[in-house]
Amino acid sequence: MRIVAGELRGRKISAPEGNTTRPTTDMAREAIFNALVSMNAVVGARILDLFAGSGALGIEALSRGALHCTFIERDRDALASLQENLKKLSLTDRTTVVRGDALILAGKVANIDLVLADPPYEFVQWGVLLASISAQLVVAESNHEIAGIPDWVSLRSKRYGRTHVTYLRRVP
Repeated sequence: MRIVAGELRGRKISAPEGNTTRPTTDMAREAIFNALVSMNAVVGARILDLFAGSGALGIEALSRGALHCTFIERDRDALASLQENLKKLSLTDRTTVVRGDALILAGKVANIDLVLADPPYEFVQWGVLLASISAQLVVAESNHEIAGIPDWVSLRSKRYGRTHVTYLRRVP
């Protein structure tokens, strides 16, 4: 897996062995961040990467000019890959890594501009998760489009293979 664009473009990142994580494909990451950049949602932003896995989404945001990224992940092997990636790319000073359950910890992270949420496909607690966060913009990856969440509107949804990416904005 490689960083798609930005200051770290082309740099390789590792993912944990096995099937405990489902890394976002390079094609999907490129499309997600092209859309976010066109919304002026990345440069200077404070990012929260939930269910972080290898950290590919948050690292891509940092490569494209995000100010800081907080990663939340509970799997030990994924955390080891994430921390190795951050160290190898010299990003430790622009990041915070938290081990734990993203559903429980998401609401405890303040001053976030954008949330990147890529939970396991069987995750169904979108309403609970979105109600807990303070950010105004969320990119949600799932095996289905995310819709009908109180206080949130879907800006767009796009399918990449089995993955649906939904851009959600909090209703003012």
